[in-house]
Amino acid sequence: MRSNSYNGKRVYHSRASSSYVPSETLQTLLRVLFFPVLFLYLELVLHISMKTNLAYIPVYLVFSIAAGLFFSALTLPFRRRVNGILTKVLTALFSLVYVVEIIAKKILQSYYPLSTIGTAAGNRLTDYSEVIVEQVVKSIPLIIILFLPTILLIVFGNRFLGFERFDIRFAGLVLAGAVIFHVVGLGVIHLPWSGDLTPKQLYQVDTNIDDQVEQLGLWTMLRLDLKHQIIKPKANLDDDFSGLDALGGGSSSSSGSSSGDTSTGGNEPVIDTSPNVMDVDLAAIAESASNDDIAWLANYFNSVTPSKKNEYTGMFEGYNVIQLVIEGFSGYAIDPELTPTLYKLANEGFVFNNYYTALHFTSTSNGECQTLLGLYPKDGMPITMKRTGELGTNCYFSLAQQLGREGYLVKGYHGNYEMYGRQASHSNLGYDWKQFGSGLMVDTKENGDIAWPARDTQVIENSVDDYINSDQPFHVYYLTISGHMPYSDNRVVSTYRDTVRALPYSETTQNYIATVMEVDRALELLLQKLEAAGKLDKTLIVATGDHIPYFNVDTLEELTGKTFGSSEDMENIKEDNIDFDVYKNTLIMWSASMEEPVQVDKVCCQVDILPTVSNLLGLEYDSRMLAGTDILSDSEGLVVFSSNCWKSDKGFYNRFTQEFTPAAGVTMTAEEQESYVSAMKQLVNYKRSCTARIVENDFYDYVFGSNG
Repeated sequence: MRSNSYNGKRVYHSRASSSYVPSETLQTLLRVLFFPVLFLYLELVLHISMKTNLAYIPVYLVFSIAAGLFFSALTLPFRRRVNGILTKVLTALFSLVYVVEIIAKKILQSYYPLSTIGTAAGNRLTDYSEVIVEQVVKSIPLIIILFLPTILLIVFGNRFLGFERFDIRFAGLVLAGAVIFHVVGLGVIHLPWSGDLTPKQLYQVDTNIDDQVEQLGLWTMLRLDLKHQIIKPKANLDDDFSGLDALGGGSSSSSGSSSGDTSTGGNEPVIDTSPNVMDVDLAAIAESASNDDIAWLANYFNSVTPSKKNEYTGMFEGYNVIQLVIEGFSGYAIDPELTPTLYKLANEGFVFNNYYTALHFTSTSNGECQTLLGLYPKDGMPITMKRTGELGTNCYFSLAQQLGREGYLVKGYHGNYEMYGRQASHSNLGYDWKQFGSGLMVDTKENGDIAWPARDTQVIENSVDDYINSDQPFHVYYLTISGHMPYSDNRVVSTYRDTVRALPYSETTQNYIATVMEVDRALELLLQKLEAAGKLDKTLIVATGDHIPYFNVDTLEELTGKTFGSSEDMENIKEDNIDFDVYKNTLIMWSASMEEPVQVDKVCCQVDILPTVSNLLGLEYDSRMLAGTDILSDSEGLVVFSSNCWKSDKGFYNRFTQEFTPAAGVTMTAEEQESYVSAMKQLVNYKRSCTARIVENDFYDYVFGSNG
């Protein structure tokens, strides 16, 4: 099957007559099997180094053979020189892809599909330069192992593979083999795999990137991502919502006109406990919906039990609202002496004792998504917050839009460059958005770049005059920056260096504490400005972290004296081997007008902030249409983690072991537990899956119209 150019091979052999040269048959076999073996090798190195579940080897074994045969076929029909160059370039490229993905996973907590290239190009990776260099140096042995096939190919490839031209028909047979093994792979994923997420399910979605890599292989994840950029996957969600009845669900009233007012008797005030819903006929919307996604959303929301108004409804009606999402913040760093303002706000307002900031895809951006939209982010591309800006999605329930409709002055600030499309997304939310380069000034170097990192105190100082003397009530949002990793001895730390160096911690932990002290001083400055303007008593402060300092779990262990699991596992979001209390955090909801703190023990998380604040402000909103729930209502608390493990007031469900552990004091029969867990798993799936449908179909605009 070889062409006449094959005759030139003996010339090459004569140059290596003293060395072993495989027979033509063996050389042919090596040529055909080289890329299948390469892909399997790279997959095994990745999975072993990342400590994934090796039970799925059969899946990525077959898909590796299929992918390998495809690329083998591409390197057979050309001239020897072209075949050789193409084989070596592809080998080096594939090795580089695996190196980059592993480094990305270690630094950014997620593998990155091809569709993220645009986002990565738009972000400033120099912010991570120190961490990138450190991680690359630490990974040198692994990098060498991943590039070992490339090195061996360059040294021995000409002798052992030859790279001679084969007839196009032989290349076609190899390509047919790739198709056969791909079909076999499709059969393997349809085997009865156990677990809440299976290879069959993961093959059909553009979410759960980490699970796709673990069960299908990195190369298959990348291939599916490319496919889904062309052909959008169709979500396969159950349309039967009756299972939610086990959670007290069932169809709810579609308007808030029915009164649930109750009186405690005597001279006590009457408390309105009617549902927090709007006058929306969701059943009619489902019936007349323009597509299946909108119909599904309307039917799902109509099945959700709304949260009720309560004694705190309207407690801060008409107040100014200042909300902060604090970069890399953990409440474990709060100290009465080192961070007195944070300590005051965390302990003298509402005190949430079981609050979590679970780490989800793209950390900061989707930490904002949970806080600002009350929705869980899509676990994959496109990035939810960025997507709302790209599409101009109506974020009807965002605090900026709700308060904007009430006549508030609405401002937002971030002391950093344009990243994750915030200029578009946050302006779309309703903020008059200012960041570095679009109206907000921070210290710069001689070349005009930000003197990294910007100081949060300076951001407050340079923005507060925009709103502090406003005749209108105002809502202001700050995304802080001083707590950004890496926690080196940087310009933010320098202000507090003498104080933190006296602490009995590692230097990294001392530096982290210094960044929290900077946030504390920024809040102190903000309160001083509000008091001087006579507006402190009529202002609600809401603050939380975007995510924990996930790259420095050792720091949290130092601060708490606890062990949360392997820092490496935490860095890789391997939630099957961590203590979920690593995500425990502090949520601040405080006003100087509060006479005493309010203790709240309910399980809660970031998605619950928006409905809780909406209720405190007495705003009209529909609690069914958000993933979060008013923490101060009598609805059950819930936090959903990245891995689909979840924790509720009734207990903790471990997706990896498929075991449910009831909370202290909770008793259930086996039948009750089975019914509850089944319904809650269904609800968790719906809560996480509804976000993309809301954004892509502009559901809120469909329901409420552009003008609300």
